[in-house]
Amino acid sequence: MLILSTNIADAIVRHARDTHPIECCGIIAGAPGDAAPSRVIPMRNAAQSATFFQFDAAEQLRVWRDLDARDEAPSVIYHSHTASAARPSRTDIAYAAAYPDAYHLIVSTDPRYTPVLRCYRIVDGTATEVAVCIDG
Repeated sequence: MLILSTNIADAIVRHARDTHPIECCGIIAGAPGDAAPSRVIPMRNAAQSATFFQFDAAEQLRVWRDLDARDEAPSVIYHSHTASAARPSRTDIAYAAAYPDAYHLIVSTDPRYTPVLRCYRIVDGTATEVAVCIDG
């Protein structure tokens, strides 16, 4: 189970809405293996695409160096889906191979869906949904 504070969940939904129709992306930092990470870090979608995301390489390098300095890890990789439900696409599953220890959180900003956060562990090409607990 992934545990998020209301503030973090709200920040991710706000980031997704603010960048719509472009997919948002970012991380939630925490101690390695932490199921309740505490620091949301919005990042730029270098692809500037409505259908996939890619971290900006220079920004990612800066963020990862900061994580190392703080003894943190990218506990959660998050992004939005702008025209589909919050389920990982084949592209998402392929991208996740670089982050097998992270949770993968998706929020849909498709107007057909109420924004909902769904979380997955993606290992060896298989996505398994994980419960998300939003805790005040």
